[in-house]
Amino acid sequence: MNQTNAVAQEVPYIPSLFDRTRTQTTKLVAPLLPEDMMLQSMEDASPAKWHLAHTTWFFEEFILKPFLPGYASPDDRFAFLFNSYYVTAGPRHARDRRGLVSRPDNADVRAYREHVDGAMAELIALERDNTPEILDLIELGCHHEMQHQELLVTDLLHGLSFNPLLPVYREPEPMPVTTEVPLTWSRHDGGVIEIGHDGNGFAYDCEGPRHKVYVYPFAIADRPVTNRDWITFMDAGGYSDPRHWLMEGFAVATKEGWTHPLYWWQQDDEWWTFTLRGSQPVALDAPVVHVSYYEADAFARWAGARLPTEAEHEHAFAHHPIRGNFLNDGTMRPMPGSGVWGDVWEWTASPFTPYPGFKAPEGTLGEYNGKFMVNQMVMRGGSCATAQEQMRSSYRTFFYPHQRWQMMGLRLAKNT
Repeated sequence: MNQTNAVAQEVPYIPSLFDRTRTQTTKLVAPLLPEDMMLQSMEDASPAKWHLAHTTWFFEEFILKPFLPGYASPDDRFAFLFNSYYVTAGPRHARDRRGLVSRPDNADVRAYREHVDGAMAELIALERDNTPEILDLIELGCHHEMQHQELLVTDLLHGLSFNPLLPVYREPEPMPVTTEVPLTWSRHDGGVIEIGHDGNGFAYDCEGPRHKVYVYPFAIADRPVTNRDWITFMDAGGYSDPRHWLMEGFAVATKEGWTHPLYWWQQDDEWWTFTLRGSQPVALDAPVVHVSYYEADAFARWAGARLPTEAEHEHAFAHHPIRGNFLNDGTMRPMPGSGVWGDVWEWTASPFTPYPGFKAPEGTLGEYNGKFMVNQMVMRGGSCATAQEQMRSSYRTFFYPHQRWQMMGLRLAKNT
């Protein structure tokens, strides 16, 4: 969230953004059965129904209650059920038990969304004179919902993967026939560079302040690591050779029995994977996906390279147009022929820590990012589950190094 972004867009932009964002979420759940909406396969994931309700609660809690005179929630208990981690907003239902909340049912949650959407339309109509604080909060709420659109589809993929019938969310489409893309490198001089959001347009608080960083001369790969590359690593015994692994990573991989990316299995000497379009043969020239930081780091060491820092990634690609395979394209899987943006989030070697001069915003929304700045690693680039409207070169997301269920891949770097 960008606390310095007063009103960067004209007034009509906000209602349009709100309508587009809410409509997109509705479209994402349209193919789901009521039983699908309740799936929660692990503590890290949440049911689709909860995502619908939580994103609605966000607008209600942070915008309607403080700013719309006379606003009343249809059910005050929703604040307990659908708060996520905002401690100062009040008590919350246990995260690992969200899938047990069968009531309110889907109809109740959709009615809740309609109630809040109607109240938001009323508020937006009242605010034609542009209150910067309200417009910025609405913009933040929309980008927050885009993050949950990404979580919704990746959480759903994880949940569906446990069904022996391997159900399909989107109809299967064959992958294009491709040939191997050689690995080439772009070289960059060292020196003092600037990274972080420049203050133009929306950004989350953790993307700033913009600041100077020194980087040594480096080269970065022109494409992500592919499934073809990864199979070579597997065939070379990469998962069983501790020389390539961080000690903690090798311990986790051994304990969890990792021998391949999440959702992979071998059938008749061919690797298959489960996707939101059902089970499909692994596309050799698509970016590898669903690998942890530990696996990505091990691959990079095995390949005689390393993971880029987030400063290197941002510096290398700051001027590349934001075009790629995103959620809006509807592919729901990484595609061959990838460039810079989309397809898979790329692990970096950088821990998620505050930039110099970072200060969390005052109030409950100060909990949005700042309190997670420990023990997690930064990812860059966006994925096939990321809304394109959310992407910019300074966007940094973050996950724990053992996690794999997001659209997680990697790109190599090396010293020069």
